[in-house]
Amino acid sequence: MGKSENLDEHNREQELISQFLADNVLFLGPDPEIMEHHDIAPRTETEDRAMAKESDPAVLTLVRDRLQAGCNETFEMLEQMGAAEGAKWGDLITGIFTPSGDLAIASTGGVLLFASLVHHPIKFINKYWANEPTVGIKEGDGFIHNDARYGNIHNTDQSLIVPIYHEGKMVAWAGATVHEGENGAIEPGGMPSAAEQVYDEGLKMSPFKVVENYELKKDLVTYLQNSVRSPKLQYEDMKVKLFVCRRLEQRVKAAIAEFGVETVVSSLRRGLEDSKTEVKRRLTEWPEGTVRTVIMADGTLRENCLIKIQVSMEKKGDELILDFRGSSPEFANRCNNTVLSSLKGMLCQLFLMFVWPDLPRNQAVFAPIRVICDKKSALHSSYLTPNAESMMTFFPAFTAAQLCVAKFLYGCPSKYTKVIAPWHNMIRTFIWGGLTQHNEMVGNLCADLNGMGGGARADRDGEHSVAPIFASMADTGEQELNEEDVPFLQIVSKKLMRDNQAFGKYRGGQGYEMIASNLKSSMWGFMVCCIGSKVSCTPGLFGGYSSPTYPLCKVKGVDTFEIMKSDPKKWEFSIVDIMNKKPFEGAKYTAHHMGLQFELCNRGELYMIMQGSGGGYGDVLDRDPDLVIKDLEEDLISHETARRIYHVVYNPETLVMDVEATKKARDAERAARKKRGVPFKQFVKQWNKPEPPADVPYYGSWGTDSTKIYAGPFAGIPRKVMSSDAIESIFMPNPRDVRIAELEAKLRECEGRVAKAGK
Repeated sequence: MGKSENLDEHNREQELISQFLADNVLFLGPDPEIMEHHDIAPRTETEDRAMAKESDPAVLTLVRDRLQAGCNETFEMLEQMGAAEGAKWGDLITGIFTPSGDLAIASTGGVLLFASLVHHPIKFINKYWANEPTVGIKEGDGFIHNDARYGNIHNTDQSLIVPIYHEGKMVAWAGATVHEGENGAIEPGGMPSAAEQVYDEGLKMSPFKVVENYELKKDLVTYLQNSVRSPKLQYEDMKVKLFVCRRLEQRVKAAIAEFGVETVVSSLRRGLEDSKTEVKRRLTEWPEGTVRTVIMADGTLRENCLIKIQVSMEKKGDELILDFRGSSPEFANRCNNTVLSSLKGMLCQLFLMFVWPDLPRNQAVFAPIRVICDKKSALHSSYLTPNAESMMTFFPAFTAAQLCVAKFLYGCPSKYTKVIAPWHNMIRTFIWGGLTQHNEMVGNLCADLNGMGGGARADRDGEHSVAPIFASMADTGEQELNEEDVPFLQIVSKKLMRDNQAFGKYRGGQGYEMIASNLKSSMWGFMVCCIGSKVSCTPGLFGGYSSPTYPLCKVKGVDTFEIMKSDPKKWEFSIVDIMNKKPFEGAKYTAHHMGLQFELCNRGELYMIMQGSGGGYGDVLDRDPDLVIKDLEEDLISHETARRIYHVVYNPETLVMDVEATKKARDAERAARKKRGVPFKQFVKQWNKPEPPADVPYYGSWGTDSTKIYAGPFAGIPRKVMSSDAIESIFMPNPRDVRIAELEAKLRECEGRVAKAGK
């Protein structure tokens, strides 16, 4: 056999081996080429031909408006018909995607973050299932998905995706995503802060086909129902999402019938390309330079520690680079990690809501923006780290970027929105679960998280409890309607709390207080999941104050409903009064960080939380004294705040201001500031330390060196220092084990004292 024959034989063997390996892949995990790419896909030949045939901007805009109306229509349908708590108050979105999977049009209302991530699973379906003989893609199919590792936020959000065909050829995808809540996780409600591994997080759905011939496959629906605590919820919302996608399909086909398929295809693609071009143009107007910000998350939801989230935002020409290197390492057994695609989706939301709200709500707006993270960091976590509470790291990352953006926009001649201090960024709400008064097992959450306080603007105060950072249009729900389905009451619901604001020349929008209790169930419980009870998570801007910190307060071991009946005068309808006056004899009053894992609540016990304030803007001494008096009149601030923070002098009985005395008080405070101040170099010398304090559990880089990552110490585990290019996952001890060790140490100490006394 000659050399050429040997070579041919070798090549055939290699082909056979390659084909065998391709046909027998052990596991199709998330594809890094898909998951780490957020730009729009290259233009296809079909799109080329369509754009050459139809390029009239007026016609393309008309088509886009028709499709936008379809997205808005289906958003309302999903909101009205959905069974999930999230569906009822707008924690959802609908959208139309190109055949390649790029989000081209999204509903005006809803959580754009969802739609700016769903391009990942569509691209996975296109790449792996289109030519897979056991799966395939055809008209009438539908795919479900929820796993963030394939493109989402966390497992409680479920997407249904349907391909749209015209004359046998795919022309688009329709998608609908809802925060469903209950998903069979280790704790009820869908956001299990106790999750220590990915297998604790409930349903882990990679994209798979659940619809054929426009019908849900009953076997798969039954499997999914059998995997969650609320089978009725799972089934109903799958049906609703399918119906919504079919309505979107009708709207696309109607546009094709009226304008032609080439015009529709051209409109979808042109919207993406024009948006990307416009973003690059707008970036050229931003000042050149770099802005840096650090936000500290104050815990993992299981333990208190300092978790550094930092960003260096650099603008060069028509490019914006967000460099998060030096942020905290990932946690192997805590669910506060974020996968890179989720982080990008949240940052896309920032630019579409707060920077360029006039641009179309599509994926291309974020395409020119680069994101850099250390691998195995908390913002670019690896496959096997849990991420059910990814908001604990990517919300602070959002806020860090929002601070940087404001400083760029301040000096930008063309502004498309107002310069604004950071919006409140934490999901302060009750997650609940158990047996209802109807003897149904359920788990979900309250809509109170949608009432986040707005950031103060450059020319006016922030709005009170207005909207979440992840949705421009969302509702805070009606507790009275909830009470028909679930057994707990919000005894105090959405009551603005005095002094719950970030102070400044313009103050942040205030948050409300909430007091909840179980009334009608023998097995019911609550949990809460957010940071910011020790260190504020929402800073101010240009001298404005940060939001306050927010602990969870509890009153246990008492039935306050019985007291309400027997001695109603003892009842106080304010968290401050209940915790300070302790009106219920024999009860146990405690404060806890806002990472409470699920615990049972007996009848009449109280769980009390506060919604947060947006950041303040500007120096408090520049606040118009009349606005301070107005806040006093509306009971938004205390007299102590007016005097000590804003330095306003007035008659406390009549609230008549003394203008001259106020001027003198403020001048005196400015003089006192100068006395307290030190030269910058001296301040840096006193303030800066070579490394984190030895007794502080600290995670992330220190100072200006982002290449050295610190981790710990914690609970007897010594501090570890590692290189940013070789980050090791951090394993945290179980809080129960830590507590047992503390109690055992105390017991040994007591035994030693007893033994010593006996001698």
